[in-house]
Amino acid sequence: MKRLLALCAVLLAVWSAQAGPSYKITLQIDGNTDSAMIMGYYYADRYAPIDTATNNGHGRFVFQGNRELEPGLYFFTNNRGRHVDFVVYHEKPRFEFRTADQNWSKSMTVKGSKENEVFFNYLRQNAALYDEISASSRGLDSAARAAFEAQQAVRYDSVKNRLMSDYPRTMAARMIGATLEEPIPLLGPSGDTLSPAERWRWLADHYWDHVPLADDFVIRTPKNVFYDRLTFYVDNVLKGLPPEMLCPLLDTLIDRAEPAPSLFRYLVITLTEKYLQSNIMVYDEVYCHLALRYYGAGKAVWASPSTIDEVVERAHKWEHLLVGRESPELILFDTLHRPFSLHRMPGDYTLLAFWSPTCGHCREIIPAVYRVFEEYADTLNLTAFTILTEPDEETTHKWKKFMVEHGMTNRRWVSLGGGEANVDWREVYDVTTTPQIFLIENKEHKFVAKKMNADILRTVCRALMSTKER
Repeated sequence: MKRLLALCAVLLAVWSAQAGPSYKITLQIDGNTDSAMIMGYYYADRYAPIDTATNNGHGRFVFQGNRELEPGLYFFTNNRGRHVDFVVYHEKPRFEFRTADQNWSKSMTVKGSKENEVFFNYLRQNAALYDEISASSRGLDSAARAAFEAQQAVRYDSVKNRLMSDYPRTMAARMIGATLEEPIPLLGPSGDTLSPAERWRWLADHYWDHVPLADDFVIRTPKNVFYDRLTFYVDNVLKGLPPEMLCPLLDTLIDRAEPAPSLFRYLVITLTEKYLQSNIMVYDEVYCHLALRYYGAGKAVWASPSTIDEVVERAHKWEHLLVGRESPELILFDTLHRPFSLHRMPGDYTLLAFWSPTCGHCREIIPAVYRVFEEYADTLNLTAFTILTEPDEETTHKWKKFMVEHGMTNRRWVSLGGGEANVDWREVYDVTTTPQIFLIENKEHKFVAKKMNADILRTVCRALMSTKER
């Protein structure tokens, strides 16, 4: 057995020596005097350097290593900001690049990569067209130059179209194709004018048509290719949608990327975090949906068990605190040790607030919330069920003093110490930060609003008043 293991170790060493590094990329820049060159790749809205090579004294830089180079757009750059891009796609990265120091891109020749031959040929054609148009527009005033250059846009499009037609499977063609946009139609299939809602629906359904979301190179591209497009989609196209419309659209986007591990991971993490941090109260439901659909279903294979447990546990807690759900019952005691039940508060609505005078945000927000509360307490038949989150003796003294100083004496505003209670309210209401402010409808004890400050509370109260007056 020992001899067999020794033989296996020798064979593995021989194989490793023969296989060599996972990548070996040579860059020869004739006339270059930089001491070192950096190699890296684009990632969403960032740049990720991964290797450095030194000049051999004749402008030759050799990058090699044992990490796998994932598909995407990579770059070489020096410490003065000059750079040139290149492609890593379906070829083994054993590339040789050669160029002149005067213009890295225009002079580039390639060995060992058909993908990069196509890519640099496209860049040269684009650059030649740019030089021609720039020369032709010299002497024109700014308005005439702008009009002339706009007229030439079709020539740039022809270069793009030729690339996509002649080399449709290359990363260069697919990356350029991902930046294309279809105009939103004005007319439907039957010739009828589309309504604004129908035009929005068309955009939502076709926004990603040209982006190969199942291909992992997409996440490793300059920000204008994917990142900016994603940002516009989420912040503009999907803006203001209710959770029941938003969740299916996010699912469609993420699920299309599932065959691309890096892109899928980026979308799951980014979108889950976005709705975790959202100040829009109803979007807690979107967070819960994403957390349980991807982390809870075992699809977040990159995450540690502790991270998955944390995300899923928070989602399960938040599910019970969503707008429209029944509020968990709380029973606590006031300063005279009288019990108060959240579900037996008088009035039509109850303001539930968790706060402490030692919290800087609370000291600013709670007095402003109290003023809005007093403004609507009678007209909305509103009461308050407020809880001190640090019920030690010193803080309790500060709490009482703070309320006196700010005139928080309205009989409808019930102040309760957070010590003895029927449940662990920190756990049940996920009170990890303060203040936490909810509005509850008393008849069915359902959450009407959450994540409120004074301005949001006033807006909600005005909306409820408007509904009441109808």
